[in-house]
Amino acid sequence: MGAIRPAIESSRDATTQSFFFLADYHALVKCEDPKRVQQSTLEVAATWLALGLDPARAVFYRQSDVPEITELTWLLTCVTAKGLMNRAHAYKAAVADNEAASEDADFGINMGLFCYPVLMAADILMFNAQRVPVGRDQLQHLEMARDIAQRFNHRYGELLTLPEAVIDEHVATLPGTDGRKMSKSYDNTIPLWLPEKALRKAIMKINTNSLEPGQPKDPDDSAIYAVYAAFASAPERQAMREAFADGIAWGEVKQTVFELINGELAEARDRYQALISAPDQVEAILQQGAERATALSRPHIQRLREAVGIRALR
Repeated sequence: MGAIRPAIESSRDATTQSFFFLADYHALVKCEDPKRVQQSTLEVAATWLALGLDPARAVFYRQSDVPEITELTWLLTCVTAKGLMNRAHAYKAAVADNEAASEDADFGINMGLFCYPVLMAADILMFNAQRVPVGRDQLQHLEMARDIAQRFNHRYGELLTLPEAVIDEHVATLPGTDGRKMSKSYDNTIPLWLPEKALRKAIMKINTNSLEPGQPKDPDDSAIYAVYAAFASAPERQAMREAFADGIAWGEVKQTVFELINGELAEARDRYQALISAPDQVEAILQQGAERATALSRPHIQRLREAVGIRALR
Protein backbone atom coordinates (compact mmCIF):
# COMPACT_ATOMS: atom_id res chain seq x y z
CA MET A 1 0.00 0.00 0.00
CA GLY A 2 2.92 2.33 0.63
CA ALA A 3 4.99 1.46 -2.44
CA ILE A 4 3.36 -0.70 -5.10
CA ARG A 5 -0.03 0.95 -5.44
CA PRO A 6 1.20 4.57 -5.61
CA ALA A 7 4.06 3.54 -7.91
CA ILE A 8 1.69 1.87 -10.37
CA GLU A 9 -0.61 4.89 -10.27
CA SER A 10 2.36 7.15 -10.99
CA SER A 11 3.43 4.96 -13.91
CA ARG A 12 0.16 5.80 -15.65
CA ASP A 13 1.14 9.46 -15.92
CA ALA A 14 1.69 10.04 -19.64
CA THR A 15 4.12 12.89 -18.93
CA THR A 16 6.53 10.66 -16.97
CA GLN A 17 8.78 7.76 -17.98
CA SER A 18 8.85 5.26 -15.12
CA PHE A 19 11.48 2.64 -14.37
CA PHE A 20 10.87 -0.31 -12.03
CA PHE A 21 13.34 -3.13 -11.47
CA LEU A 22 13.87 -6.30 -9.47
CA ALA A 23 16.92 -5.75 -7.27
CA ASP A 24 18.33 -9.27 -7.46
CA TYR A 25 21.96 -8.16 -7.03
CA HIS A 26 20.96 -6.32 -3.86
CA ALA A 27 19.33 -9.53 -2.61
CA LEU A 28 22.72 -11.28 -2.61
CA VAL A 29 23.90 -9.06 0.24
CA LYS A 30 21.89 -11.13 2.73
CA CYS A 31 20.41 -14.09 0.87
CA GLU A 32 22.73 -17.02 0.20
CA ASP A 33 20.02 -19.37 -1.12
CA PRO A 34 20.07 -19.36 -4.96
CA LYS A 35 16.63 -21.01 -5.22
CA ARG A 36 15.13 -18.37 -2.96
CA VAL A 37 16.63 -15.55 -5.05
CA GLN A 38 15.15 -17.06 -8.21
CA GLN A 39 11.74 -17.76 -6.64
CA SER A 40 11.60 -14.29 -5.11
CA THR A 41 12.28 -12.78 -8.54
CA LEU A 42 9.26 -14.62 -9.94
CA GLU A 43 7.01 -13.73 -7.00
CA VAL A 44 7.90 -10.05 -6.94
CA ALA A 45 7.55 -9.68 -10.71
CA ALA A 46 4.22 -11.51 -10.67
CA THR A 47 2.98 -9.30 -7.83
CA TRP A 48 3.64 -6.05 -9.68
CA LEU A 49 2.15 -7.35 -12.91
CA ALA A 50 -0.91 -8.81 -11.18
CA LEU A 51 -1.59 -5.51 -9.43
CA GLY A 52 -1.68 -3.64 -12.71
CA LEU A 53 1.80 -2.54 -13.76
CA ASP A 54 1.76 -2.16 -17.54
CA PRO A 55 5.18 -3.25 -18.92
CA ALA A 56 4.38 -1.50 -22.18
CA ARG A 57 4.14 1.82 -20.35
CA ALA A 58 6.83 1.45 -17.67
CA VAL A 59 10.33 0.04 -18.16
CA PHE A 60 10.17 -3.11 -16.01
CA TYR A 61 13.39 -5.10 -15.83
CA ARG A 62 15.64 -7.30 -13.71
CA GLN A 63 18.71 -5.49 -12.39
CA SER A 64 21.08 -8.30 -13.40
CA ASP A 65 19.90 -8.12 -17.02
CA VAL A 66 21.42 -4.66 -17.41
CA PRO A 67 25.20 -5.22 -17.07
CA GLU A 68 25.91 -1.51 -17.48
CA ILE A 69 24.56 -1.01 -13.94
CA THR A 70 27.36 -3.04 -12.37
CA GLU A 71 29.93 -1.35 -14.61
CA LEU A 72 28.65 2.03 -13.46
CA THR A 73 28.84 0.79 -9.87
CA TRP A 74 32.63 0.42 -10.27
CA LEU A 75 33.01 3.84 -11.87
CA LEU A 76 31.09 5.35 -8.98
CA THR A 77 32.98 3.31 -6.38
CA CYS A 78 36.19 4.92 -7.59
CA VAL A 79 34.90 8.41 -6.75
CA THR A 80 33.08 7.51 -3.53
CA ALA A 81 34.66 8.43 -0.21
CA LYS A 82 34.95 5.55 2.24
CA GLY A 83 33.85 7.93 4.96
CA LEU A 84 30.51 8.34 3.19
CA MET A 85 29.96 4.58 3.29
CA ASN A 86 30.98 4.51 6.96
CA ARG A 87 27.94 6.69 7.68
CA ALA A 88 25.38 4.44 5.96
CA HIS A 89 22.63 3.47 8.39
CA ALA A 90 22.71 -0.28 7.68
CA TYR A 91 26.48 -0.50 8.13
CA LYS A 92 26.43 1.60 11.31
CA ALA A 93 23.63 -0.56 12.74
CA ALA A 94 25.59 -3.76 12.00
CA VAL A 95 28.69 -2.31 13.67
CA ALA A 96 26.65 -1.23 16.69
CA ASP A 97 25.18 -4.74 17.02
CA ASN A 98 28.70 -6.24 16.91
CA GLU A 99 30.00 -3.85 19.52
CA ALA A 100 27.02 -4.57 21.77
CA ALA A 101 27.84 -8.28 21.46
CA SER A 102 31.53 -7.59 22.24
CA GLU A 103 32.52 -8.73 18.74
CA ASP A 104 34.95 -7.12 16.32
CA ALA A 105 33.24 -4.10 14.78
CA ASP A 106 33.20 -5.63 11.29
CA PHE A 107 32.41 -9.20 12.30
CA GLY A 108 30.14 -10.86 9.71
CA ILE A 109 29.90 -7.72 7.55
CA ASN A 110 30.59 -8.31 3.87
CA MET A 111 31.53 -5.73 1.26
CA GLY A 112 28.10 -6.12 -0.30
CA LEU A 113 26.54 -4.59 2.81
CA PHE A 114 29.21 -1.92 3.03
CA CYS A 115 29.06 -0.88 -0.62
CA TYR A 116 25.43 -1.45 -1.54
CA PRO A 117 24.62 2.29 -1.38
CA VAL A 118 26.93 2.66 -4.40
CA LEU A 119 25.00 -0.02 -6.28
CA MET A 120 21.80 1.77 -5.34
CA ALA A 121 23.26 5.01 -6.67
CA ALA A 122 24.11 3.23 -9.94
CA ASP A 123 20.52 1.96 -10.19
CA ILE A 124 19.33 5.56 -10.08
CA LEU A 125 22.07 7.34 -12.02
CA MET A 126 22.17 4.80 -14.84
CA PHE A 127 18.93 6.22 -16.23
CA ASN A 128 19.44 9.83 -15.12
CA ALA A 129 16.40 9.58 -12.87
CA GLN A 130 15.05 12.96 -11.86
CA ARG A 131 12.51 11.94 -9.21
CA VAL A 132 12.76 8.87 -6.97
CA PRO A 133 9.86 7.92 -4.66
CA VAL A 134 11.25 6.72 -1.33
CA GLY A 135 10.23 6.21 2.25
CA ARG A 136 11.93 8.34 4.88
CA ASP A 137 14.12 5.37 5.83
CA GLN A 138 15.62 5.45 2.30
CA LEU A 139 16.20 9.19 2.15
CA GLN A 140 19.86 8.80 3.16
CA HIS A 141 20.51 6.66 0.09
CA LEU A 142 19.12 9.34 -2.21
CA GLU A 143 21.36 11.90 -0.53
CA MET A 144 24.31 9.55 -1.02
CA ALA A 145 23.45 9.09 -4.69
CA ARG A 146 23.43 12.88 -5.12
CA ASP A 147 26.76 13.20 -3.30
CA ILE A 148 28.36 10.49 -5.46
CA ALA A 149 26.97 12.03 -8.66
CA GLN A 150 28.29 15.45 -7.67
CA ARG A 151 31.77 14.00 -7.06
CA PHE A 152 31.71 12.25 -10.44
CA ASN A 153 30.50 15.37 -12.25
CA HIS A 154 33.11 17.54 -10.53
CA ARG A 155 35.85 15.25 -11.79
CA TYR A 156 34.59 14.35 -15.27
CA GLY A 157 31.95 16.88 -16.29
CA GLU A 158 28.17 17.24 -15.93
CA LEU A 159 27.22 13.75 -17.07
CA LEU A 160 24.98 12.51 -14.25
CA THR A 161 21.61 13.91 -13.23
CA LEU A 162 21.22 14.72 -9.54
CA PRO A 163 18.06 12.89 -8.39
CA GLU A 164 15.40 14.40 -6.16
CA ALA A 165 13.68 12.33 -3.49
CA VAL A 166 9.89 12.23 -3.59
CA ILE A 167 8.41 11.43 -0.17
CA ASP A 168 4.69 10.89 0.37
CA GLU A 169 4.03 12.39 3.78
CA HIS A 170 0.64 10.68 3.96
CA VAL A 171 1.88 7.09 3.84
CA ALA A 172 1.36 5.78 7.36
CA THR A 173 3.11 2.84 8.96
CA LEU A 174 0.77 -0.11 8.55
CA PRO A 175 0.21 -2.02 11.82
CA GLY A 176 0.44 -5.78 11.96
CA THR A 177 -1.95 -8.26 13.52
CA ASP A 178 -0.50 -7.55 16.98
CA GLY A 179 -0.73 -3.75 16.67
CA ARG A 180 3.01 -3.22 16.20
CA LYS A 181 4.53 -2.11 12.89
CA MET A 182 3.81 -4.79 10.29
CA SER A 183 7.10 -6.62 9.82
CA LYS A 184 8.26 -10.14 9.02
CA SER A 185 10.65 -9.72 11.95
CA TYR A 186 7.63 -9.59 14.28
CA ASP A 187 5.77 -12.41 12.48
CA ASN A 188 2.69 -10.17 12.39
CA THR A 189 2.19 -9.71 8.65
CA ILE A 190 -0.81 -10.51 6.48
CA PRO A 191 0.63 -12.06 3.29
CA LEU A 192 -0.73 -10.31 0.22
CA TRP A 193 -1.76 -13.39 -1.73
CA LEU A 194 -3.50 -15.49 0.93
CA PRO A 195 -6.49 -17.48 -0.33
CA GLU A 196 -9.83 -15.91 0.56
CA LYS A 197 -10.55 -18.02 3.66
CA ALA A 198 -7.01 -17.61 4.99
CA LEU A 199 -7.17 -13.86 4.39
CA ARG A 200 -10.37 -13.58 6.43
CA LYS A 201 -8.84 -15.67 9.22
CA ALA A 202 -5.74 -13.42 9.32
CA ILE A 203 -7.82 -10.25 9.47
CA MET A 204 -9.99 -11.67 12.24
CA LYS A 205 -6.80 -12.13 14.31
CA ILE A 206 -5.92 -8.42 14.29
CA ASN A 207 -5.75 -7.22 17.90
CA THR A 208 -8.57 -5.05 19.23
CA ASN A 209 -9.45 -3.85 22.72
CA SER A 210 -12.25 -5.10 24.99
CA LEU A 211 -14.83 -2.40 24.23
CA GLU A 212 -18.29 -3.89 23.74
CA PRO A 213 -20.74 -3.25 20.86
CA GLY A 214 -22.43 0.08 21.44
CA GLN A 215 -19.44 1.62 23.19
CA PRO A 216 -17.73 4.43 21.21
CA LYS A 217 -14.31 3.48 19.87
CA ASP A 218 -11.30 5.57 18.83
CA PRO A 219 -10.27 4.89 15.21
CA ASP A 220 -6.96 6.70 15.72
CA ASP A 221 -5.97 4.14 18.34
CA SER A 222 -7.06 1.09 16.37
CA ALA A 223 -4.88 -1.23 14.28
CA ILE A 224 -7.89 -2.59 12.42
CA TYR A 225 -8.98 0.90 11.41
CA ALA A 226 -5.46 1.74 10.18
CA VAL A 227 -5.52 -1.34 7.92
CA TYR A 228 -8.98 -0.38 6.67
CA ALA A 229 -7.90 3.21 6.00
CA ALA A 230 -4.98 2.04 3.85
CA PHE A 231 -7.41 0.43 1.39
CA ALA A 232 -10.50 2.62 1.77
CA SER A 233 -11.56 5.74 -0.10
CA ALA A 234 -12.03 9.04 1.75
CA PRO A 235 -15.85 8.62 1.98
CA GLU A 236 -15.41 5.05 3.24
CA ARG A 237 -12.95 6.19 5.90
CA GLN A 238 -15.34 8.90 7.06
CA ALA A 239 -18.25 6.45 7.25
CA MET A 240 -16.13 4.02 9.29
CA ARG A 241 -15.06 6.78 11.69
CA GLU A 242 -18.71 7.57 12.27
CA ALA A 243 -19.43 3.88 12.84
CA PHE A 244 -16.63 3.78 15.43
CA ALA A 245 -18.21 6.72 17.23
CA ASP A 246 -21.55 4.90 17.19
CA GLY A 247 -20.02 1.80 18.79
CA ILE A 248 -19.74 -0.65 15.91
CA ALA A 249 -18.82 -4.19 17.04
CA TRP A 250 -15.26 -5.34 16.39
CA GLY A 251 -16.46 -8.40 14.53
CA GLU A 252 -18.44 -6.23 12.14
CA VAL A 253 -15.42 -3.98 11.59
CA LYS A 254 -13.21 -6.96 10.77
CA GLN A 255 -15.77 -8.41 8.37
CA THR A 256 -15.98 -5.05 6.60
CA VAL A 257 -12.18 -4.86 6.39
CA PHE A 258 -12.04 -8.37 4.93
CA GLU A 259 -14.69 -7.61 2.32
CA LEU A 260 -12.93 -4.40 1.29
CA ILE A 261 -9.47 -5.96 0.96
CA ASN A 262 -10.68 -9.17 -0.64
CA GLY A 263 -12.73 -7.15 -3.12
CA GLU A 264 -9.59 -5.29 -4.19
CA LEU A 265 -7.35 -8.36 -4.35
CA ALA A 266 -9.64 -11.11 -5.68
CA GLU A 267 -9.07 -10.51 -9.41
CA ALA A 268 -5.41 -9.64 -8.86
CA ARG A 269 -5.01 -12.88 -6.87
CA ASP A 270 -6.22 -14.89 -9.85
CA ARG A 271 -3.82 -13.01 -12.15
CA TYR A 272 -0.97 -13.61 -9.71
CA GLN A 273 -1.58 -17.35 -9.57
CA ALA A 274 -1.74 -17.49 -13.38
CA LEU A 275 1.60 -15.67 -13.64
CA ILE A 276 3.26 -17.85 -11.00
CA SER A 277 2.18 -20.84 -13.07
CA ALA A 278 3.70 -19.33 -16.23
CA PRO A 279 7.29 -18.33 -15.37
CA ASP A 280 8.23 -18.28 -19.07
CA GLN A 281 5.66 -15.53 -19.60
CA VAL A 282 7.12 -13.48 -16.75
CA GLU A 283 10.64 -14.08 -18.07
CA ALA A 284 9.62 -12.83 -21.53
CA ILE A 285 8.22 -9.63 -20.01
CA LEU A 286 11.44 -9.05 -18.05
CA GLN A 287 13.57 -9.64 -21.13
CA GLN A 288 11.52 -7.13 -23.10
CA GLY A 289 12.03 -4.66 -20.28
CA ALA A 290 15.77 -5.35 -20.28
CA GLU A 291 15.93 -4.58 -23.99
CA ARG A 292 14.26 -1.22 -23.40
CA ALA A 293 16.54 -0.50 -20.45
CA THR A 294 19.77 -1.40 -22.24
CA ALA A 295 18.81 0.74 -25.22
CA LEU A 296 19.33 3.63 -22.80
CA SER A 297 22.10 2.25 -20.58
CA ARG A 298 24.54 1.26 -23.35
CA PRO A 299 25.00 4.69 -24.91
CA HIS A 300 25.06 6.27 -21.45
CA ILE A 301 27.81 3.99 -20.15
CA GLN A 302 29.78 4.60 -23.35
CA ARG A 303 29.73 8.35 -22.66
CA LEU A 304 30.86 7.71 -19.09
CA ARG A 305 33.65 5.38 -20.26
CA GLU A 306 34.91 8.06 -22.63
CA ALA A 307 34.81 10.60 -19.83
CA VAL A 308 36.96 8.55 -17.44
CA GLY A 309 39.47 7.64 -20.16
CA ILE A 310 38.41 4.10 -21.04
CA ARG A 311 38.64 4.68 -24.78
CA ALA A 312 39.78 3.05 -27.98
CA LEU A 313 43.42 3.71 -28.87
CA ARG A 314 42.89 5.97 -31.85
